Amino acid sequence: SWNVNYLPEALEDLRRLDGSQRILIRKNPESLSDPLPETEGGYGKLLGNKNNTNLSGFLKVKLRGAGLRIVYQLIRRDDDMLVIVIGAREDDEVYEIASKRITKHDL
Repeated sequence: SWNVNYLPEALEDLRRLDGSQRILIRKNPESLSDPLPETEGGYGKLLGNKNNTNLSGFLKVKLRGAGLRIVYQLIRRDDDMLVIVIGAREDDEVYEIASKRITKHDL
């Protein structure tokens, strides 16, 4: 099982969601309990260059029912999942936000 950790800004993203979306993220077994890439039997999709942002080494999960996208990093040596951003699925702005946060936190 993976430990789910959040950047401070991602915790703020989580707080801004409505109650049902928050519950879905916290209790969604498909997305957060198995964050491995699809190529390894998990639910995460590997990211690369998205809209002029280099997100290589990071993954995303879409929560279609809630209309959300989660961008995260796996830290395999500690079985940690670090959530970078939680945002609207139809809005590619999450990739720009993720890139800024990755740079800010030197990830």
